[in-house]
Amino acid sequence: MGLFDRFKIFSKKEEVKNEEEIDKYDKGLTKTREDFVNKLSILGIKYTKIDEAFFEELEEILIMADLGVNTTMSFVDKLRKRVKEENISDFYYLKEVIVDELMLIYVNGENLSSKINFNNEGLTTILFVGVNGVGKTTTIAKLASKMIKEGKKVMLIGADTFRAGAVEQLKDWANKVGASFYGKDESDPSSVVFDGLTAAINEKYDVALIDTAGRLQNKVNLMKELEKISNVIKKVTEREVDETLLVIDASTGQNGVSQAKSFSEICSVTGLVLTKMDGTSKGGIVLSIKDTTGLPVKFVGFGEKEEDLMSFDIEKYIYGLFKEW
Repeated sequence: MGLFDRFKIFSKKEEVKNEEEIDKYDKGLTKTREDFVNKLSILGIKYTKIDEAFFEELEEILIMADLGVNTTMSFVDKLRKRVKEENISDFYYLKEVIVDELMLIYVNGENLSSKINFNNEGLTTILFVGVNGVGKTTTIAKLASKMIKEGKKVMLIGADTFRAGAVEQLKDWANKVGASFYGKDESDPSSVVFDGLTAAINEKYDVALIDTAGRLQNKVNLMKELEKISNVIKKVTEREVDETLLVIDASTGQNGVSQAKSFSEICSVTGLVLTKMDGTSKGGIVLSIKDTTGLPVKFVGFGEKEEDLMSFDIEKYIYGLFKEW
């Protein structure tokens, strides 16, 4: 049974919320699907047999969808092998193989979860990293709002004291979503984190969401700063940071993959948040970034509203990408 058949059965059994999520993936991946799937469909009409010319054009389509050169080459090699071993000549069957193999790029035999690693015995600390302009601050606000609606007591800590107005912006968001806030302009980020976490523990907060500076030009300085912040978190909470989430603008394509590599060298990233997925035709970045870095995608953003930021689901992603194929 193919993925689409499984998904149809799966979706019928699920509640309304799940149907709404499927719809979000459907609409959010429209630009990628229209560009990517249309080209794949033409490929099936253009070639009467699955030969080397077919594979070469498939490679071009996948690279254009931002699957990345290395990921694409590896994927097409696996496809060639399966076509030869299974003697595949039917394009309809090949479509199922392509979809399944693309899904395997992300799963890769791992038991992946998009769930946040909450500390059930005290304060959960979530550190947000990423360059400026990717939607880091609004992502923090959206997650805070979601957690508050789930009954959690949330504090936002503004440790991005480098960018002018960053602390005030986060404070405004805290007021909008009903979260508490701690931050000081022109202060040492580590001291802000220390004081904020101390207050959060004393006042029995469930979650602290920590914003950090977004500069990547000087890796050494950023590495030192994030290392210092991590040490402060460990000192105050007596445990490691629960999550370090890297926020990436999906529309930047392979530049986003480069950011993921760079930040992974700087700090212990535990998961990714891909924003602005609805505004790009290069949704293949999800598979490329996982294949390149091994990091799971925790959340994807399909718009400006709070409900447009969703926990990542690989089956819904694949379904949204290929439903019209």
